[in-house]
Amino acid sequence: MDSKNSFIFQIDADWTLFLDRDGVINQRIVDGYVRNVDEFKFIDHVKEAFMLFRLKFGKIIVVTNQQGIGKGIMSEEELNVVHNHMLKELNYAIDKVYFSPYLSELNHPSRKPNIGMALAAKQDFPTIEFEKAIMVGDTYTDILFGQKTGMKTVLIAHSNNKSIHADLQYTSLYEFAKEIILQ
Repeated sequence: MDSKNSFIFQIDADWTLFLDRDGVINQRIVDGYVRNVDEFKFIDHVKEAFMLFRLKFGKIIVVTNQQGIGKGIMSEEELNVVHNHMLKELNYAIDKVYFSPYLSELNHPSRKPNIGMALAAKQDFPTIEFEKAIMVGDTYTDILFGQKTGMKTVLIAHSNNKSIHADLQYTSLYEFAKEIILQ
């Protein structure tokens, strides 16, 4: 590991972990939306990853774009049911879930890659320091969101993705969790 990524050795309870949801925690529905609990499928070993994250990070925050609400495909209440299920299944390891219901073409300040959800988290949890935070995502917008706030970035990619430049890249959330717990 090069010195640029030595931050992995510095992670302690002062650090905050920001995570995208679809494609990182649960299986992404290609060209679709997770509209209910039956469609929400955890990616393998995600529950174990969260057990490990709780040993290291002071705060764990989920930030997710959910334009299915803006499109009228699902309601905010339906999304809350999905998120409550996720929180319960992960033994409430997540401190808070933020979502942006706005359509991508609106470029709303809360929609990634804009940093509104990060600012909302900082307002709710004033001890968050973005320079002691990591954004984990599976898309360019996730990584750009992290970079815009000054966070370290981790790309979850099932193949070596050279077009997205994150600080670190892993094949799964669990692989990342195992790496940091060994430090």
